[in-house]
Amino acid sequence: MKSIIIDDEQMARAIVNQLISMNNQVELIDSFPSAIEAIKYLNQNSVDLIFLDIHMPAFSGFDLLQTLKNPPKVILTTSDKNFAIEAFEYDCIVDYLVKPITQERFNKAIQKATNFSKLPKENAKSQEVEVVKELYVNIDRRLIKLNFETINVVEAKGDYILIKTETKNYTVHSTMKKIQEKLPEDLFLKVHRSFIINTKKIIDIEDNSVLIGNNVIPVSRSNRPELMQRLNLL
Repeated sequence: MKSIIIDDEQMARAIVNQLISMNNQVELIDSFPSAIEAIKYLNQNSVDLIFLDIHMPAFSGFDLLQTLKNPPKVILTTSDKNFAIEAFEYDCIVDYLVKPITQERFNKAIQKATNFSKLPKENAKSQEVEVVKELYVNIDRRLIKLNFETINVVEAKGDYILIKTETKNYTVHSTMKKIQEKLPEDLFLKVHRSFIINTKKIIDIEDNSVLIGNNVIPVSRSNRPELMQRLNLL
């Protein structure tokens, strides 16, 4: 199993690394001192198993799990015994290891991970649709949560995208394709090569444009038919 370690303590990462080296069922691919760095990696790469600390500055292990749409198997590594009940509310969590971790206990956790099977994909997907109601954006090394319902418009700006919400705008280094994959299709629609809109926030439609808040958004001819199908016309 390909694995990564996420722990803000260098010594803790070194210890788990050593435990991994003594077990031939798991391979260490990389390790990270913060959840934010790990999320960037996981957005581009897949792993089978995460060794995850709970207590980390700014962004906890549980915060990380809530941002991942389809997390891999997870073994928690922590010095705190008080989160065991909360931990097993997550379907992806295989085991809960309390530091200091012995090799024998570690090997048992790996065996659990080897035998562990997640929910069937269809069930997992249906749960995902029900649970995921927000998007996290990376702003100045902070992950800020944006509820989907508060997003009005997404606009392409070269190598960046501008996310306009009811109260504030956020500039994020990303692409329209990536953001479109993250947004629920029943709420958002790409109406122009440079614009994605929240169809529930439309105030007015005139000719080839829509009004959302104070923003007049162009609608391309090819996207207009789908927009009209979304509307509850009288």
